[in-house]
Amino acid sequence: MVQIPLWRQKASNRADGVVLWDYHVICVQKKGSGDTPATHLVWDLDSSLAFPCPLATYVLETFCPSFQTFSELRRCFRIVHAPIFLRFFASDRRHMKDSNGNWLRQPPLYQPIVAQDGTVHNLDGYFQIRATDAVTGTGVDVTNAVFTEKLGVVVTENQLEEFFSQIP
Repeated sequence: MVQIPLWRQKASNRADGVVLWDYHVICVQKKGSGDTPATHLVWDLDSSLAFPCPLATYVLETFCPSFQTFSELRRCFRIVHAPIFLRFFASDRRHMKDSNGNWLRQPPLYQPIVAQDGTVHNLDGYFQIRATDAVTGTGVDVTNAVFTEKLGVVVTENQLEEFFSQIP
């Protein structure tokens, strides 16, 4: 499994806060309406940055775009609209167990998440992302897919901020 570096993470023991994640979940919120310019805020429970943090600051400080990584470590992002995610996501926590079925860490106290359609586990479909899954370009079709597709869309690091700037 590929691991991607993210900076300014609370789980780090390093001064720069870098951690290698195999997947990471954040929430991006659009704030503003009418004549007020839209601002996009990132809610990341694992970040040492402001909570919430402006998207542009988050990208700069967490992804460190100027830091050159190997091409196989190219970051991609699955964007799923929150109401769609809340209806379809499911996890029975199997990813938290070793090959013998023992817990790797103590599981959360709340019940496992079951999707509205009864699915008990589909986490793999959300975090398995290949660079070839990324959409080409942005626009109405990509935006519509985010609002309708169970797994949303995959964008590259270069498309991330542009994508959110086009959300109506």
